[in-house]
Amino acid sequence: MATTKKYTYGFGRRKAATATARLYKGKGGIIINDKPALEYLSGNKTYLAEITDPLALAEKQKEYDITILVKGGGLAGQVDAIKLAISKALVTEAPDLRPVLKKAGMMKRDPREKERKKYGLRSARRREQFSKR
Repeated sequence: MATTKKYTYGFGRRKAATATARLYKGKGGIIINDKPALEYLSGNKTYLAEITDPLALAEKQKEYDITILVKGGGLAGQVDAIKLAISKALVTEAPDLRPVLKKAGMMKRDPREKERKKYGLRSARRREQFSKR
């Protein structure tokens, strides 16, 4: 019989991106879509720092290994979805962290989405130029 690792689960969304995060007891490694985090983020250390913000606030950077599955959207949307997923997983693991993360704005989903194109218009709101004559 195979042994299974125990993990805590979190789910996050932003724009068109969805992310699921699994927190395991470990040494602080982050894997995104089966790649090391820095490799997946194209070496962008700013995005990596943004992903680890919830862990830094909770002072638990070296306590958890994290595996993340992210789909859809662009890199910026994916980073925000990952950040929300990690925050939710941390709160599931330790409910006493909720006020700290909530005060920092890590527990709120950003509801802004792309507005759909309307018929008769060029884009969602852009119209043809008005001609008086």
